[in-house]
Amino acid sequence: MENEIELKENYGSIPKIGDVAPRFKAKTTQGDISFPEDYKDKWVILFSHPSDFTPVCTTEFMKFASMQEELKEMNVELVGLSIDSIYSHIAWLRTIKEKIKWNGLENVEVNFPLIEDIKMDVANKFGMISPSQSTTQAVRAVFFIDPNSVIRTIMYYPASLGRNFDEIKRVVQGLQKTDKEGIATPADWKLGDDVILPVPGSCGEVEKRMKEQDDETYCLDWFLCFKKEINKF
Repeated sequence: MENEIELKENYGSIPKIGDVAPRFKAKTTQGDISFPEDYKDKWVILFSHPSDFTPVCTTEFMKFASMQEELKEMNVELVGLSIDSIYSHIAWLRTIKEKIKWNGLENVEVNFPLIEDIKMDVANKFGMISPSQSTTQAVRAVFFIDPNSVIRTIMYYPASLGRNFDEIKRVVQGLQKTDKEGIATPADWKLGDDVILPVPGSCGEVEKRMKEQDDETYCLDWFLCFKKEINKF
């Protein structure tokens, strides 16, 4: 029992959606970084993987790297992490570039920072260690952090399941759109689909909403009204 209690105390809890992301400084494959100072006014996708030179992680890094420029255009920076040394990171990323061909991807160069976290300092701050799975590897976590350093979405995957990168991109698009327009998105929303208007907060607003439907809005009921996406992407 004492060992179990001690084990739990050694691992950090997961920050919650809406929390300010923990600050950290780290050594990476792209030099030292400081968060959030180095990412002022940027969205950040901070993600962890169990280990270098593992098959699922290799495919994921190739996919992340192939999306990096597209994400940059969306004002998003990528930061990876695992509990491996900087030398292991470098050797693995060189192997990816020089030897691995997968799903139409080859000669893939990973230019975003990959954190060396041997002491698990950053992983513990973000609750990336799951003792029931492993005490020496991070889980497959994804933290979406906005320009105010607030955690907006969290995804956790088991070691055997590769991440869905269409969903990762969709989450960023949805968060940015809801922030900009003050709307919500329906199930299975994708960029270009109609969006949901905020629920009216009073009887007067309900009556006004139902009477003032136009070419750009429609209601299925008083609490479920949509705004048409005129400019399809």
